[in-house]
Amino acid sequence: MTTIPSNLQAVKQRIAAACSAAGRDAATVTLLAVSKTWPAAAVRDAVAAGQRAFGESYVQEALPKLAELAQMTDLAWHFIGPLQSNKTRPVAEHFAWAHSVERLKIAERLAAQRPAGLPPLNVCVQVNVSGEASKSGCALAEAPALCHAVAALPQLRLRGLMAIPEPTEDSALARRRFASLRILRDALNADGLALDTLSMGMSHDLEDAIMEGATIVRVGTAIFGERNTT
Repeated sequence: MTTIPSNLQAVKQRIAAACSAAGRDAATVTLLAVSKTWPAAAVRDAVAAGQRAFGESYVQEALPKLAELAQMTDLAWHFIGPLQSNKTRPVAEHFAWAHSVERLKIAERLAAQRPAGLPPLNVCVQVNVSGEASKSGCALAEAPALCHAVAALPQLRLRGLMAIPEPTEDSALARRRFASLRILRDALNADGLALDTLSMGMSHDLEDAIMEGATIVRVGTAIFGERNTT
């Protein structure tokens, strides 16, 4: 028996405990199992344990996996990696969500390439809440204009915001980073948008993210183990 089912249960218990501490209903947080670098067999193990939402970061790796698991029609596939212009079509055609929109050009390509027979692609604008030059995401100051532009595009549904802050052992700092995304979301909603998603928090910091309002936590290592990069 694999450890994936027990790992999943442990992560769900962490989410439930964090929600309890935050005075939130655990049902308001979706666990996204980040299956990048892991084979379809690992996804099958997670599905057998009740998991339905999965995150992938590499298009060329993800497409064969999605094809192998195509008969599992109730799975929701989220693209969470950097989005390059030459990779937007397969994301638009095969995924239900794209979390990492950081430029209008990328959103426009996704909108143009989303097949008419599919529901609108759920998207999140990725924001660089750390201010690091090496981090992906638009600047906090640029996010409002980008969000309003993305919300106006056909075949897309702007759901919210995503962030990947720098790793830190400083819980107070982590919470400030996550809080900045929540504050931005609230300001955008006050300005006429209807965002319901904060995609933030991973294996090491999901508790801090949940305390600051995360609605999707992206967890890979704590479910599947250390990355298989060979």
